[in-house]
Amino acid sequence: GFSYVDLVEGLRDGRFYALKRILCHDKEDRQAALHEVEMHGLFDHPNILRLVAHCMVDKGAKHEAWLLLPYVKGGTLWREVEALREKGTFMPEQRILLILHGICRGLQAIHSKGYAHRDLKPTNVLLDEDDQPVLMDLGSMNQARIEVNSSREAMAVQDWAAQRCTISYRAPELFTVPSQCIIDERTDIWSLGCMLYCMMFGEGPYDAIFQKGDSVALAVQNPLTLPSTTRHSAALQRLLFSMMTVNPQERPSINEILHQLEGMQPAPAGQDTTQI
Repeated sequence: GFSYVDLVEGLRDGRFYALKRILCHDKEDRQAALHEVEMHGLFDHPNILRLVAHCMVDKGAKHEAWLLLPYVKGGTLWREVEALREKGTFMPEQRILLILHGICRGLQAIHSKGYAHRDLKPTNVLLDEDDQPVLMDLGSMNQARIEVNSSREAMAVQDWAAQRCTISYRAPELFTVPSQCIIDERTDIWSLGCMLYCMMFGEGPYDAIFQKGDSVALAVQNPLTLPSTTRHSAALQRLLFSMMTVNPQERPSINEILHQLEGMQPAPAGQDTTQI
């Protein structure tokens, strides 16, 4: 269902919260809202948005699912990228690595439980006051491993992806699903690559193609090309290319990405390494 988010204040604690109201027109919408609640219940992780409380509100023939969520002051990652772009500047690599690391930790928690997020994009990542990313909107989450054994099953997965996975962040294998295949959590790795690209270059790799009305489905089948710049290290560019490999079998797992990031992370403040 369609949803609204209101800023509300707690009567008891005086804190601000985000109240997500999902409009449910039928049983299917209600099940989808309850699925989102259930997904939140699986996690207690600093990089995944916590569900404070929930209820179903009866509005005559219609229902609303109310999800009470913490209010995260910093807004979305997309808002931050846009603000930088409007100033004619870009996110420095050190900050990109810090944010990417937090997103990956949240994603690792999701993948380790056998699920995939399926709709990773900069508008579904919040930044708190310490610049720590928090993954939100768990409504598209489902079991990571989907076995496809017929053309009918393939079409069902394809139709589901068209509804639930944002087109310019959707993995190539979800556009044309083969009748014999396994879809897994590596769809998230592609979307993660699109988000990394967005932090590096100020927009997603396929945003402009979608806005022009050209085919994203065709564009994602071609190898990625980067704008020419000397802003980023070779290691960061290599990491981006590895995530955005058209063949999902060749993409790294979230654990492999985290391992690579550990090697790229700058030393924490006050712990600068000294060569002796």
